[in-house]
Amino acid sequence: MAAVEVARRRFTVDEYYQMARAGILGENDRVELIDGEIIEMVPIGTRHAACVRRMNRIFSTKIGDNALVDTQNPLRLDQNSEPQPDLMLLKARDDYYASFHPRPEDVLLLVEVADTSVAYDREVKVNLYAKGGVNEVWLVNLQAQQVTAYRLPSPSGYREVKEYGRGDHISLLAFPGLNIPVQDIIPGD
Repeated sequence: MAAVEVARRRFTVDEYYQMARAGILGENDRVELIDGEIIEMVPIGTRHAACVRRMNRIFSTKIGDNALVDTQNPLRLDQNSEPQPDLMLLKARDDYYASFHPRPEDVLLLVEVADTSVAYDREVKVNLYAKGGVNEVWLVNLQAQQVTAYRLPSPSGYREVKEYGRGDHISLLAFPGLNIPVQDIIPGD
């Protein structure tokens, strides 16, 4: 029997916000817009939350006013995608992006933390960030206790991919002199 393909209605970011204003989506709905589809986000576990808090503290301390540390807020990738990455380092702005959500050109580093969503984050979200032109993405895999750095975006994916484990140090393209021990990022068991 042949598979039946159904037409899907994809939404724009503007339509997504109209749904929120109309009360269809509420503030407590943990959703994000990915390639025109409203996707329910995985609940944040304690290890995930601890990892985001660790990175927030590391970057806030080490980078200071050279960048804005932004956690779990929207990134306007294009007219059909507005994901909410776990952490972004953004170019500093006096208005703290009050007039618009950050765009790929504003992002110095984007981090996704994954405990149960590794495959989805790697295969869907990382590729979406590459197509959008985000220069550097880290995927923190809590189960494997490793960080995968994706750099040099292209429409077909990232041209440079490197894995770092506990005992390794990782640096950022935007701040090459800053070397962060992976064990400082990933909470121990």
